[in-house]
Order: sequence, then structure tokens, then C-alpha cells
Amino acid sequence: MDQLTAQLKERALHEGFDLVGVAPAGEAMGAPHLLRWLAAGRHAGMAWMARTAELRCDPRRLLPGCRTVVAVAMSYRTSHETSLSAGLAHDRRVWVSRYAWGRDYHGVLKRGLIRLGNWLAAECPAADWRACVDTAPVLEREWAARAGLGWIGKNTSLLNRRFGSELFLGSLLTTVSLEPDGPVRDHCGRCTACLDACPAAAFLEPRVLDARRCIAYLTIEHRGPVPEELRPAMGSMVAGCDICQEICPWTRKAPADLHDEFAPAPHRLRPPLTELEALGEEGFRSWRQGSALRRVPFAQFRHSLAVVRANLQRRGEE
Repeated sequence: MDQLTAQLKERALHEGFDLVGVAPAGEAMGAPHLLRWLAAGRHAGMAWMARTAELRCDPRRLLPGCRTVVAVAMSYRTSHETSLSAGLAHDRRVWVSRYAWGRDYHGVLKRGLIRLGNWLAAECPAADWRACVDTAPVLEREWAARAGLGWIGKNTSLLNRRFGSELFLGSLLTTVSLEPDGPVRDHCGRCTACLDACPAAAFLEPRVLDARRCIAYLTIEHRGPVPEELRPAMGSMVAGCDICQEICPWTRKAPADLHDEFAPAPHRLRPPLTELEALGEEGFRSWRQGSALRRVPFAQFRHSLAVVRANLQRRGEE
């Protein structure tokens, strides 16, 4: 490994990232799959994915002269109970996805990447760079896989043998040439636990997700009432779904509680349904403040609460 690449990786770990790897920039190998997925309408209401598809297919369109993608990851796994062990609405508490328990990861990762980019620019004054978290049009999972951080699991998440899949991903695009890492092999084997556990049958086949059926999509990105046939599958989930990650053997044995920033805020850890139903719009904004739930409008949150309430009634628990 050349000295600059080694120093950059050491710096990335110093910034708090758990994983760092390097891939040469170029056209994404997943570009044809992305275009087919979009053409089939499996992105549901996420029209922005289609609008930015061209940018997503090649980071050189996002940063002219880009030669390298530096992929990073931070674990957000905690030792708290899983949605699987918590059950579905049996105690009238709702489930908020783990990714939204603590501080907003966008800011945490972006600040670390900016510091990394500034360090690189100091080492290479002619360098240009751009820090990207998942709001930027970059195929983070592909670049993370190409940089050797893990492989794309059957649940479409990046999987790492040590850290599992509960990982926040980010990328630093740069015009500097760095020594690339190679990809790692797939370690899913014959396991289909994630596919079998999905309550909404959102996986059409391994690594093919139909967002129109995904509970994470329905509670975060969807706008309007949830299709009636999918409401029972939501159980007690009002913001995101963790099932296909929680069930994964690699994730279940991964280390937990590595970053205080992602420790759960008490009011977002299994909150009572009645407390959330009592929130007005200002109260809702306060409840989600500092988390990664900014994309969820109050009206959509109310839809999700109503679905959980109906699920309780259907189960005779109300």
C-alpha cells in the first residue's frame, strides 16, 4: 500500500469510522440493474432516484476528474432489544427503526468526511474532493463493496463479516489517485433468513427489493395512506423496519454500542403509542429533533400511527 493511502486510512479510523476502503472511480457496475429496477417502477414514489439516475451511475459526473472513491462505514448497532424480540404491538409500544434512535447520522458522517477531505487537500494541495452521505446521488453500497468493506447481501444491504449490516455508509470522492482495495467474496451462502423474515414479502428474489412493499419505504418515504393489504404487515412499526437486518446471522453476532452518538434517545426507544398519538405537529417536530427522521412529515407519521392502532384492534388488544 502506498504511503498516502495508508495515511488516509489511518486518518479515517482516527475520525471514528469503523471501516474504510478505496475503489477506482468509474461507471457503476450496478448501473444496468439500477436502470432496470427504475424502469419496473420498483422505486415506488422515490421519483428523485429516477431524476438522478445518470449521476448515480458514475461518480465522475458528480465530481469532474474524480479518480477515487473512498468508502467509509460506521456501526449503529446497539445491545438493546430487537423488534423481533419486542414482538408486534403486544405491549402497545411502537417500533422506531434503530437508525433513528440516536443522532442524525447524516451530520455525523458528513463532518467526519469533510475533515478527511480537508486533510487530503492539505497533503495534496491540487486535490479536489466531495463528501457524500446518502442524500447525494451515489450508489454507496456498490462503492463500499468495490472498496472491500463487505458484500451486498440478499437483503440488498452491505454486509461485513465483523460488523454485520447495521452500518451507515459514506463516500469521499476525490481527484487523487489512491491504491485501490479489492472486493471481498459473498458470505451469504445458502442462507435466506432475511428473505423469509420479511413480513411484507418485499423481496422478489435475492437482492431485488420492491420498495412498494417495503415497510421501511411505506413508513419513511411513502406519501398517503398505506395500501390496505400491507397494513397488517406493519405490526407496530411506525418509522422504518429492521427485521431483514436483525435476522441476519452476521448482524446478530456483530459488536454493539461502538458509538455514543447512535445510542438511543429514551423517547424514541419503544415509545408508547398513546404518547405519540397525543403529539401535535410541533410536538412531533420536537420528538424527532436531532434524529434522521426529518424526511417524515407529520401527516405521514399520523397515517402510520393509525395503521398500528388498527392492528391493535384487529388483534383484540385494544
